Amino acid sequence: MAETAQAIRVGSTADIEDGEALVVPADRTGTGDAIAVFHSDGEFHALDDTCTHAEASLAEGWIEDGQVECPMHSGRFCLRTGEALCMPATENARTHPVEVRDGEIWLLPRSGT
Repeated sequence: MAETAQAIRVGSTADIEDGEALVVPADRTGTGDAIAVFHSDGEFHALDDTCTHAEASLAEGWIEDGQVECPMHSGRFCLRTGEALCMPATENARTHPVEVRDGEIWLLPRSGT
């Protein structure tokens, strides 16, 4: 299992509206990729921001029912597990733990795979 780095404060829960995402830049995550923090159905989830199928930002995709659809080729990913749910995406996205503490969102980036 991949190691988890030190927690990064992303912002308050009010900073990300339901159905939206916020990108934490790669230079802050230390993982080699930016990480998108998603708000879907009252829950917060995080995935590597770059689609596993093509160079596209998942944060710019359509977020609904616990899934994100890539804006480039419509591949979909489960926000909880990172599972690739439909073609053309076949490789799962890396997930990262997210915690909400006193109304603040904290990201715990995972290194490795």
